[in-house]
Amino acid sequence: MGASVFELAPGEQSTPYHFQYAEEEWLLVLDGEPSLRTPAGVQTLKRGDIVAFRRGPDGAHQLRNETSSAARILMISTSEDVEVAVFPDSGKTFARANRSGESVSLMNREEANLDYFDGEQ
Repeated sequence: MGASVFELAPGEQSTPYHFQYAEEEWLLVLDGEPSLRTPAGVQTLKRGDIVAFRRGPDGAHQLRNETSSAARILMISTSEDVEVAVFPDSGKTFARANRSGESVSLMNREEANLDYFDGEQ
């Protein structure tokens, strides 16, 4: 598990709209009224609201602060060695693997994918 507290200034967003295949996330609004975009639409959250983001497309989310005051958020998530995240608005896919202090990460678009045997003899 991991957790972080962050502040969204007016007009700021947390991340691009995305979902993850390995990790789940939970959000707790500590202060302010951020807007949350999910597959169900956009809703305004308030202090004390808790939201869970499941793995897969149903857990897609993006947080924005569309107010004139800062919003403070606590994000809690599982922490997996391997993660794949999808950014539907831009068609990007992110893959990351961590093990024993070594890591690799890739960001790609489907049209840029290589053939399985590309570069192999």
